[in-house]
Amino acid sequence: SWAIENYMGYRMITGEDLMKKFEEQVRTLDVRLELDRVSSITPEENLFAVTTVSGITVKAKSLILTQGKQPRKLGVKDEEKYLGRGLSICSTCDGPLYKGKKVAVVGGGNSALQTAVEMSGIASSVSLIVRSTIKADPVYVRKLEGIKNITVHLHAQITALAGDPFLQYITITTEGQGDQRIEVDGVFIEVGWTPNTDILDGLVELNANKEIVVDIDGRTSRSGLFAAGDVTSVKSKQIIIAAGDGAKAALEAYEYLMKLD
Repeated sequence: SWAIENYMGYRMITGEDLMKKFEEQVRTLDVRLELDRVSSITPEENLFAVTTVSGITVKAKSLILTQGKQPRKLGVKDEEKYLGRGLSICSTCDGPLYKGKKVAVVGGGNSALQTAVEMSGIASSVSLIVRSTIKADPVYVRKLEGIKNITVHLHAQITALAGDPFLQYITITTEGQGDQRIEVDGVFIEVGWTPNTDILDGLVELNANKEIVVDIDGRTSRSGLFAAGDVTSVKSKQIIIAAGDGAKAALEAYEYLMKLD
Protein backbone atom coordinates (compact mmCIF):
# COMPACT_ATOMS: atom_id res chain seq x y z
CA SER A 1 0.00 0.00 0.00
CA TRP A 2 1.18 3.54 -0.79
CA ALA A 3 0.01 4.87 2.56
CA ILE A 4 -1.61 3.17 5.56
CA GLU A 5 -3.57 5.55 7.77
CA ASN A 6 -5.76 3.16 9.78
CA TYR A 7 -3.19 1.15 11.78
CA MET A 8 -2.93 2.24 15.41
CA GLY A 9 0.39 3.77 16.42
CA TYR A 10 1.15 5.30 13.02
CA ARG A 11 -0.45 8.41 11.60
CA MET A 12 0.81 7.24 8.20
CA ILE A 13 3.17 4.46 7.12
CA THR A 14 3.80 2.61 3.87
CA GLY A 15 2.90 -1.06 3.56
CA GLU A 16 6.55 -1.95 2.96
CA ASP A 17 7.76 -0.17 6.10
CA LEU A 18 5.04 -1.73 8.25
CA MET A 19 5.93 -5.22 7.01
CA LYS A 20 9.62 -4.57 7.78
CA LYS A 21 8.69 -3.64 11.36
CA PHE A 22 6.62 -6.83 11.69
CA GLU A 23 9.54 -8.94 10.41
CA GLU A 24 12.08 -7.21 12.67
CA GLN A 25 10.00 -8.09 15.72
CA VAL A 26 9.41 -11.69 14.64
CA ARG A 27 13.14 -12.23 14.12
CA THR A 28 13.80 -11.34 17.78
CA LEU A 29 11.65 -14.31 18.85
CA ASP A 30 12.13 -18.07 18.79
CA VAL A 31 10.33 -18.41 15.45
CA ARG A 32 11.77 -20.15 12.40
CA LEU A 33 10.94 -18.41 9.11
CA GLU A 34 10.74 -20.44 5.90
CA LEU A 35 10.43 -18.33 2.75
CA ASP A 36 8.56 -20.80 0.57
CA ARG A 37 5.14 -21.45 -0.99
CA VAL A 38 2.76 -24.15 0.24
CA SER A 39 1.57 -26.51 -2.52
CA SER A 40 -0.59 -28.89 -0.46
CA ILE A 41 -1.95 -29.61 3.02
CA THR A 42 -2.82 -33.23 3.86
CA PRO A 43 -4.39 -34.53 7.10
CA GLU A 44 -2.44 -37.51 8.50
CA GLU A 45 -4.03 -39.11 11.59
CA ASN A 46 -3.59 -36.40 14.25
CA LEU A 47 -1.22 -34.27 12.17
CA PHE A 48 -1.23 -32.03 9.11
CA ALA A 49 1.46 -32.54 6.47
CA VAL A 50 2.36 -29.27 4.76
CA THR A 51 4.32 -29.64 1.50
CA THR A 52 6.01 -26.71 -0.25
CA VAL A 53 6.93 -26.12 -3.89
CA SER A 54 10.60 -26.65 -3.02
CA GLY A 55 9.83 -30.15 -1.73
CA ILE A 56 9.96 -29.50 2.01
CA THR A 57 7.36 -31.27 4.17
CA VAL A 58 6.51 -29.98 7.64
CA LYS A 59 4.17 -31.81 10.00
CA ALA A 60 2.20 -30.02 12.69
CA LYS A 61 -0.59 -30.69 15.17
CA SER A 62 -2.23 -27.39 14.35
CA LEU A 63 -2.15 -24.82 11.53
CA ILE A 64 -3.12 -21.17 11.25
CA LEU A 65 -4.03 -20.24 7.68
CA THR A 66 -3.25 -16.60 6.82
CA GLN A 67 -2.42 -16.69 3.11
CA GLY A 68 -4.45 -13.60 2.19
CA LYS A 69 -5.62 -12.72 -1.29
CA GLN A 70 -4.14 -12.01 -4.70
CA PRO A 71 -5.09 -9.31 -7.23
CA ARG A 72 -7.95 -10.14 -9.58
CA LYS A 73 -7.10 -9.77 -13.27
CA LEU A 74 -9.04 -8.10 -16.08
CA GLY A 75 -9.92 -11.19 -18.09
CA VAL A 76 -9.00 -9.49 -21.37
CA LYS A 77 -7.29 -11.17 -24.34
CA ASP A 78 -3.45 -10.99 -24.23
CA GLU A 79 -3.48 -9.94 -20.59
CA GLU A 80 -0.71 -12.42 -19.68
CA LYS A 81 1.39 -11.15 -22.61
CA TYR A 82 1.47 -7.59 -21.24
CA LEU A 83 1.98 -8.37 -17.54
CA GLY A 84 5.30 -6.74 -16.75
CA ARG A 85 5.25 -5.01 -20.13
CA GLY A 86 2.97 -2.13 -19.28
CA LEU A 87 0.33 -4.04 -17.33
CA SER A 88 0.85 -4.09 -13.56
CA ILE A 89 -0.89 -5.58 -10.55
CA CYS A 90 1.43 -3.80 -8.09
CA SER A 91 1.28 -0.01 -8.28
CA THR A 92 3.60 0.47 -5.30
CA CYS A 93 6.21 -1.69 -7.04
CA ASP A 94 5.95 -0.28 -10.57
CA GLY A 95 4.52 3.23 -10.09
CA PRO A 96 7.88 5.07 -10.05
CA LEU A 97 8.71 3.59 -13.48
CA TYR A 98 6.03 5.75 -15.11
CA LYS A 99 7.28 9.21 -14.19
CA GLY A 100 6.05 11.69 -16.79
CA LYS A 101 4.16 9.01 -18.74
CA LYS A 102 0.50 8.28 -19.50
CA VAL A 103 -1.15 5.67 -17.33
CA ALA A 104 -4.57 4.19 -16.63
CA VAL A 105 -5.95 2.78 -13.39
CA VAL A 106 -8.78 0.23 -13.50
CA GLY A 107 -11.21 0.05 -10.58
CA GLY A 108 -13.56 2.13 -8.46
CA GLY A 109 -12.71 1.14 -4.90
CA ASN A 110 -10.31 2.50 -2.29
CA SER A 111 -7.20 0.94 -3.83
CA ALA A 112 -8.00 2.24 -7.31
CA LEU A 113 -8.61 5.81 -6.16
CA GLN A 114 -5.55 5.78 -3.92
CA THR A 115 -3.43 4.57 -6.84
CA ALA A 116 -4.92 7.18 -9.20
CA VAL A 117 -4.20 9.99 -6.72
CA GLU A 118 -0.63 8.83 -6.07
CA MET A 119 0.09 8.33 -9.78
CA SER A 120 -1.25 11.81 -10.60
CA GLY A 121 1.84 13.19 -8.88
CA ILE A 122 4.15 10.95 -10.91
CA ALA A 123 2.57 10.46 -14.35
CA SER A 124 1.68 13.15 -16.89
CA SER A 125 -1.92 11.92 -17.06
CA VAL A 126 -4.12 9.32 -15.39
CA SER A 127 -7.25 7.71 -16.83
CA LEU A 128 -9.40 6.15 -14.09
CA ILE A 129 -11.59 3.46 -15.64
CA VAL A 130 -14.54 2.45 -13.46
CA ARG A 131 -16.79 -0.46 -14.46
CA SER A 132 -19.89 1.03 -12.81
CA THR A 133 -19.67 3.85 -10.27
CA ILE A 134 -17.07 4.87 -7.70
CA LYS A 135 -17.53 2.90 -4.47
CA ALA A 136 -14.57 4.18 -2.48
CA ASP A 137 -14.70 5.77 0.96
CA PRO A 138 -15.43 9.53 1.04
CA VAL A 139 -11.84 10.32 2.11
CA TYR A 140 -10.52 8.93 -1.18
CA VAL A 141 -13.25 10.62 -3.24
CA ARG A 142 -12.33 13.97 -1.71
CA LYS A 143 -8.66 13.43 -2.56
CA LEU A 144 -9.61 12.69 -6.18
CA GLU A 145 -11.63 15.87 -6.63
CA GLY A 146 -9.83 18.78 -8.24
CA ILE A 147 -6.84 16.84 -9.60
CA LYS A 148 -6.64 18.15 -13.14
CA ASN A 149 -4.58 15.40 -14.76
CA ILE A 150 -7.03 12.62 -13.79
CA THR A 151 -9.84 11.77 -16.22
CA VAL A 152 -12.60 9.53 -14.85
CA HIS A 153 -14.45 7.14 -17.18
CA LEU A 154 -17.58 5.76 -15.47
CA HIS A 155 -19.52 2.69 -16.67
CA ALA A 156 -16.49 1.72 -18.74
CA GLN A 157 -14.23 -1.30 -19.05
CA ILE A 158 -11.10 -2.27 -20.96
CA THR A 159 -11.97 -4.56 -23.87
CA ALA A 160 -8.64 -4.69 -25.73
CA LEU A 161 -4.90 -4.26 -25.20
CA ALA A 162 -2.44 -3.40 -27.98
CA GLY A 163 1.26 -2.69 -28.54
CA ASP A 164 4.44 -4.51 -29.52
CA PRO A 165 6.32 -5.57 -27.50
CA PHE A 166 5.08 -3.22 -24.75
CA LEU A 167 1.57 -1.95 -24.07
CA GLN A 168 0.83 1.22 -26.06
CA TYR A 169 -2.96 1.44 -26.38
CA ILE A 170 -6.10 0.26 -24.64
CA THR A 171 -9.65 0.18 -25.94
CA ILE A 172 -12.39 1.00 -23.45
CA THR A 173 -16.09 0.40 -24.00
CA THR A 174 -18.41 2.85 -22.25
CA GLU A 175 -22.16 2.31 -21.84
CA GLY A 176 -24.03 4.38 -24.42
CA GLN A 177 -20.84 5.74 -25.97
CA GLY A 178 -19.21 2.77 -27.69
CA ASP A 179 -15.47 2.19 -28.01
CA GLN A 180 -12.63 4.63 -27.35
CA ARG A 181 -8.92 4.07 -27.96
CA ILE A 182 -6.59 5.59 -25.36
CA GLU A 183 -2.81 5.87 -25.66
CA VAL A 184 -1.08 4.67 -22.47
CA ASP A 185 2.34 3.61 -21.28
CA GLY A 186 1.03 1.62 -18.35
CA VAL A 187 -2.13 0.21 -16.79
CA PHE A 188 -2.57 -0.57 -13.09
CA ILE A 189 -5.20 -3.19 -12.25
CA GLU A 190 -7.12 -2.49 -9.03
CA VAL A 191 -10.32 -4.49 -9.52
CA GLY A 192 -10.40 -6.44 -6.30
CA TRP A 193 -8.86 -9.58 -4.89
CA THR A 194 -9.40 -13.36 -4.85
CA PRO A 195 -8.58 -15.57 -1.82
CA ASN A 196 -5.53 -17.85 -2.01
CA THR A 197 -7.53 -20.96 -1.17
CA ASP A 198 -6.89 -23.25 -4.16
CA ILE A 199 -4.85 -25.62 -1.97
CA LEU A 200 -7.73 -26.00 0.50
CA ASP A 201 -10.28 -27.73 -1.73
CA GLY A 202 -12.19 -30.17 0.49
CA LEU A 203 -10.01 -29.46 3.52
CA VAL A 204 -12.15 -26.79 5.18
CA GLU A 205 -15.48 -25.13 4.49
CA LEU A 206 -15.33 -22.21 2.05
CA ASN A 207 -18.09 -19.70 1.31
CA ALA A 208 -19.40 -18.64 -2.11
CA ASN A 209 -16.46 -16.21 -2.45
CA LYS A 210 -13.95 -19.04 -1.80
CA GLU A 211 -13.08 -17.53 1.59
CA ILE A 212 -12.41 -19.73 4.63
CA VAL A 213 -15.47 -19.82 6.87
CA VAL A 214 -14.44 -19.05 10.46
CA ASP A 215 -16.23 -18.41 13.73
CA ILE A 216 -15.63 -15.40 15.96
CA ASP A 217 -12.43 -16.97 17.34
CA GLY A 218 -10.86 -17.99 14.03
CA ARG A 219 -11.83 -21.68 14.17
CA THR A 220 -12.51 -23.37 10.82
CA SER A 221 -14.74 -26.37 10.09
CA ARG A 222 -11.81 -28.77 10.73
CA SER A 223 -10.46 -29.33 14.23
CA GLY A 224 -6.90 -28.05 14.61
CA LEU A 225 -7.14 -25.65 11.68
CA PHE A 226 -7.51 -21.93 12.35
CA ALA A 227 -7.51 -18.96 9.99
CA ALA A 228 -7.21 -15.17 10.06
CA GLY A 229 -7.00 -12.15 7.80
CA ASP A 230 -8.33 -11.40 4.34
CA VAL A 231 -8.47 -15.08 3.38
CA THR A 232 -11.37 -15.59 5.80
CA SER A 233 -15.08 -14.83 5.67
CA VAL A 234 -14.70 -11.86 8.05
CA LYS A 235 -16.53 -8.94 6.43
CA SER A 236 -14.08 -6.06 6.93
CA LYS A 237 -10.70 -6.39 5.21
CA GLN A 238 -8.24 -4.12 7.00
CA ILE A 239 -4.72 -4.65 8.29
CA ILE A 240 -5.61 -3.80 11.87
CA ILE A 241 -8.52 -6.29 11.80
CA ALA A 242 -6.35 -9.02 10.28
CA ALA A 243 -3.72 -8.47 12.97
CA GLY A 244 -6.30 -8.73 15.74
CA ASP A 245 -7.84 -11.84 14.22
CA GLY A 246 -4.36 -13.35 13.92
CA ALA A 247 -3.86 -12.87 17.65
CA LYS A 248 -7.21 -14.53 18.38
CA ALA A 249 -6.40 -17.49 16.13
CA ALA A 250 -3.00 -17.91 17.82
CA LEU A 251 -4.61 -17.99 21.26
CA GLU A 252 -7.18 -20.55 20.08
CA ALA A 253 -4.46 -22.73 18.53
CA TYR A 254 -2.50 -22.58 21.80
CA GLU A 255 -5.56 -23.62 23.79
CA TYR A 256 -6.24 -26.43 21.32
CA LEU A 257 -2.69 -27.79 21.69
CA MET A 258 -2.84 -27.63 25.50
CA LYS A 259 -5.93 -29.86 25.48
CA LEU A 260 -4.36 -32.59 23.33
CA ASP A 261 -3.20 -35.78 25.02
